[in-house]
Amino acid sequence: MILKPADFYFEAQSVCMHKDLKLPPDALRLSVDLSGFDLPETPKAPTPILGQPRAQAALEFGVAMPNPGYNIFVMGEPGTGRLSLITSQLSEAAQKSPAPPAFAYADNFSNPREPVAVCLPAGYGHEFGKDIDKLIDDLLATFPAVFESPAYQQKKSALERQFSQHYNAAIDLVDERARAMNIALFRESESVTFAPLRDGKTLDEDQFALLSQAEREQFHKQVEALEEYLGDVLIELPQWRRELVEKLRQLDCDTIKQAIDPLFAALQEKYQHIEDAVSFLSDMQVHLSTTVSDYFVPGRGLDNRDNSVKRLVLTEQYAPNILVDYQANDGAPVIYEPHPIYQNLFGRIEYINEQGTLVTSYRRISPGALHRANGGYLIIDAEKLLTYPFVWEGLKRALKSGRIEIESPYAELGINTTTLKPQVIPLNVKVVLVGPRDIYYLLEELDPEFNEMFRILADFDTQIPRDVEAMHQFANLMLRQAIDSGAGLLTRNAVEALIEHSCRLAENQQYFSARINDCLEIIGEAGLFSRKNGAAQIDRSHIDQALAAREYRNGRVPEVILEEMLDGTILIDTEGAAIGKINGLTVLEIGGSSFGAPARITVTVYPGSRGIVDIEREVELGQAIHSKGVMILTGYLGHCYAQQFPLAISASIAVEQSYGYIDGDSASLAELCCLISALTRAPVRQSFAVTGSINQYGEVQAIGGVNEKIEGFFRLCQARGLTGEQAVIIPAANKRNLMLKQEVLEAVGQGLFSVYAVATVDEALELLTGELAGTLDHEGLYPDNSINFKAISRLKEISDMANEDAKEEGG
Repeated sequence: MILKPADFYFEAQSVCMHKDLKLPPDALRLSVDLSGFDLPETPKAPTPILGQPRAQAALEFGVAMPNPGYNIFVMGEPGTGRLSLITSQLSEAAQKSPAPPAFAYADNFSNPREPVAVCLPAGYGHEFGKDIDKLIDDLLATFPAVFESPAYQQKKSALERQFSQHYNAAIDLVDERARAMNIALFRESESVTFAPLRDGKTLDEDQFALLSQAEREQFHKQVEALEEYLGDVLIELPQWRRELVEKLRQLDCDTIKQAIDPLFAALQEKYQHIEDAVSFLSDMQVHLSTTVSDYFVPGRGLDNRDNSVKRLVLTEQYAPNILVDYQANDGAPVIYEPHPIYQNLFGRIEYINEQGTLVTSYRRISPGALHRANGGYLIIDAEKLLTYPFVWEGLKRALKSGRIEIESPYAELGINTTTLKPQVIPLNVKVVLVGPRDIYYLLEELDPEFNEMFRILADFDTQIPRDVEAMHQFANLMLRQAIDSGAGLLTRNAVEALIEHSCRLAENQQYFSARINDCLEIIGEAGLFSRKNGAAQIDRSHIDQALAAREYRNGRVPEVILEEMLDGTILIDTEGAAIGKINGLTVLEIGGSSFGAPARITVTVYPGSRGIVDIEREVELGQAIHSKGVMILTGYLGHCYAQQFPLAISASIAVEQSYGYIDGDSASLAELCCLISALTRAPVRQSFAVTGSINQYGEVQAIGGVNEKIEGFFRLCQARGLTGEQAVIIPAANKRNLMLKQEVLEAVGQGLFSVYAVATVDEALELLTGELAGTLDHEGLYPDNSINFKAISRLKEISDMANEDAKEEGG
């Protein structure tokens, strides 16, 4: 049933009563006036974050608390300045803290698979590495040159002569016996041969062949005897050779020691107060003797190689791998790890390919964020931390044990991919996790160890009270950001526009949005428009242009929906009246933008006892909170109308042309009014749109997205033509949330559009139907012809019909 506006009859009492429900234009938006504020031309450095005293106090306590387990979880949404406050707070505390010690890995000469950790005072790590590099340079300059010195050569020659003397003396004995047998002895290198003598001359092979058989046999017998004698006199030759080799080795060792002792003496003295450095230098000095002897003695190993190859060998074996080192005056480190995979957090062991084989050494151990933050503070995004496998358990294990262990994360699965087991490093770090509320409560619920390790919660508010001090800080921050970003200077009007925009984001006239970054982004975008317009400063008009441009960029979907409403694809009426039909208001969120749009709600009522059926819930499109709002309607009907008889009703409620999930109870006021319209056959004005939540006693409760909802319906009415009849009904509790656009305010000021704020269902019903809702008299009865009277009458009629049906079935 459709009625024209002229068919409405408003009683004078009702019209007079509703005057105070209509909101004036100045109540629809906060108008900021900074005329009394002294805005500096050169703003000072801004505070790290605005209006977060609770979070700041928690951070200060967590930073100051040295006991284990007092790590910090920073809870809040992105864009609220969490990282800014954390970084500022931690940096300030870090400057007052001592710099942590440096750590390096060095070769474990007794077991290269287990590199040793070397702990050095702050600032000594890279210096120690440079000293070892200089030591290597000195070694290359010393060896093998030291083996070419006259002193070394003389000692070596003396030992070789001693060996030769022993050898020559033994050969002389054999030669003397051979001459007595008229046989000559010849020495060629280390071989000895014999030849017969005749008349003092040696016979050649031809002459030897002319001798008689007896003489030749006699010569062979004599040679056999001489060879046997030669073996007897040279029986100690292997021993002589071993003694020579041992003496030469000892000579090399003594020479090496004499050469390297002065090189190490200065280092031992410089690092005598550092236990790990002294221990490493001592072990290196002992091991270096063997390395030099094996590779740098002339004729061995790398003797013929150039210095670059020799240097590489010494560097790979002796140069320390400096993991982390801070200067003594740097304070404690503050590290933010943006990509907390296991290797980035705990360190990793890298490999190189040598002829198809993967090899590694202590030199290829890379530090992780825990190494860099050790002795200071580590900031991690909680969502990312929980995304990567093994990281959360590994972090808890490191914090509980107080040490950093570099290992493969897959070792727990039985997959061993690590060939090194570096010595663990003691861990002393305060971890700061940054994440949203759902992550915090999820960890608190599912991980019993979470509260033991993260005892400090820094909870960031989503809103900031708009007091005088906060407005000063906000204005200073905006002015400073405009200068620092190069956008330009802000006028007083521009700052006022930014404050109003922030209050709109907060949906509260008395609060800023804690998402300060949104305003900072608008400044940059407004700066572009000011430059295009050739303006010297950014004014309110440029802020408005930036906001309008952003809305236009994100406005394709709302524009499509509006066009479908205008061409009748989506059925929404903005004039006339109808029974069981009402315009509800919704907010749609797509990507990073949200917008409001009206949605038709319909209700049918018929005899029966099925109750109120939520069609959205039946088809599993209605989420829990929406279904709760529909169920509250039954409670309201029973409380207000069914005190004298059983409530028996069958009704179906649907949000028409809705094909996605619906959540929230902000449609419950519209659904109830539509239900009562269908029940009483009272037409509802289609030029009105309604939003609001109700309780079982008929009190209208606040809802979210009120500005987007009003503007969504206003856009449709504006496109069809404003008549002065169109209006939106909102909860009275939402008046402080109103931050409507200027075009809506102008239409309201001209009487072309209205916004009503109601506190009860009865007030909404009177606005929508033009009839009195009615109040109970002293006898507990509603006035005749009032909405509530009609509702009771109709419900009683349905109840009586149900009783008669029951009697007939029983009879």
